[in-house]
Amino acid sequence: MFKKISSIFSKEKKKEKTSKASSYGKALDQVYTRVQDLRIGMYVAELDRPWIETSFQFQGFLIQTEAELLEIRQTCVHVYIDITKQKSRLRNIPNGITSNSIDDKTLQISEPIEKQGTFEQEFERADKTLQDSRDLVDNFMSTVANGGGIDTVLAKDAIADCVDSVIRSPDAFLWLSQLKQRDNYTAQHSMNVCVFSIILGRQIGLQAPQLNRIAMCGMMYDMGKMLIPLEILNKPGALTPAESSIMEEHTVLGHELLSSSPNMFKGAIETALTHHERADGKGYPKGISSNSLSYYSNIIAIADIYDAITSDRVYSKACTHLEAIKILFDLSGKQLNQQLVVKFIESLSVYPPGSFVKMNNGSIAMVLEINEALKLRPKVMFIMDHNRQSLGDIVVDLSQTMTDHAGNDLSISSIIKPHDYKISTRKYYNRDRIINGFADYKPKKTSMFSKLRV
Repeated sequence: MFKKISSIFSKEKKKEKTSKASSYGKALDQVYTRVQDLRIGMYVAELDRPWIETSFQFQGFLIQTEAELLEIRQTCVHVYIDITKQKSRLRNIPNGITSNSIDDKTLQISEPIEKQGTFEQEFERADKTLQDSRDLVDNFMSTVANGGGIDTVLAKDAIADCVDSVIRSPDAFLWLSQLKQRDNYTAQHSMNVCVFSIILGRQIGLQAPQLNRIAMCGMMYDMGKMLIPLEILNKPGALTPAESSIMEEHTVLGHELLSSSPNMFKGAIETALTHHERADGKGYPKGISSNSLSYYSNIIAIADIYDAITSDRVYSKACTHLEAIKILFDLSGKQLNQQLVVKFIESLSVYPPGSFVKMNNGSIAMVLEINEALKLRPKVMFIMDHNRQSLGDIVVDLSQTMTDHAGNDLSISSIIKPHDYKISTRKYYNRDRIINGFADYKPKKTSMFSKLRV
């Protein structure tokens, strides 16, 4: 039997691309699924080989045990699952998963924690911290996709480092969140949501222990997606209704996964289930309203939407910061918590780190650090003059330098889309350029503009 399976496996590997291409010709309720993506509760409607060649007694069955799951994985390369016949996991989710089931029942907003450092001081440390955390999340996701669990201790250690760095300088982490690669979107997105959640938590006055908890929610909220068939998770186009129904199960799958993880924070378990619930009760999986949601879920929902719409994805181009905050404003009070949306926008400021701006004299700069006292005058790195000629990556604090070399007023006129100016973000979202840009940085000196000629 083993030889027969091995022989079939080698043949099927060659056929796999053809099978994938034709998979959507099946009935709308049947979805192509790799055997490693199968889970208990799914209904197997069709195999990648004749039923008679297998030991299965029925042509179509519900996976109910680990033994059945193992047998399918040993026999097939892929199968087709029937979404209309699979067991609903919602029946097993208690209605009491709300803010009343976690420690922090109410949201008390106060003043932000004061920065303890600067972008320049924190940048290299933040770079290593974020990269290490992204690698850890990527490893977690691979482990979960292959049937493993979450190491809560490792997650807590990484989160504590992120929180410490954000408290010292949120600007460094905000800038680094712009370093996005489409081919690793899922892991980067989870870490960015984690970072944005910490930054919003800091803005509303949460202290380090609370920030650690909200960070755990951000790091873990989307782990359930690793249990969704890749054909659906990575599909470049619009999902069918059946595929959307399967995709929405990532909230319940994430809840189950985190519930089985030792010492996992209860708020993270809740948020995995409820981050797509909405204030107006029109979210999923249960359609509960904001009155039943914890502020953890409300914070994660805002961070999730913002990072998604400001990222290039297979099916959509990134929005600018200003476009994104308009979308958040439109959703606030309806789908999102209005008070938290306002605080989130405050935390990013008018010109967030990593955004490209046009100055009133036509020169182009990249924002590095928010000036919390003068939000319209951040610290920037000039990259080109009004003729689009390079300016040598010189860092300038606009709160200290009010005029250009000719004595004219100098201010930001607008945020720009880099591609409109033929700016390669990959070229400027570069750690070495930032370090070199600070090499000649002299606070409170205006003479540097003689070098810039802007």
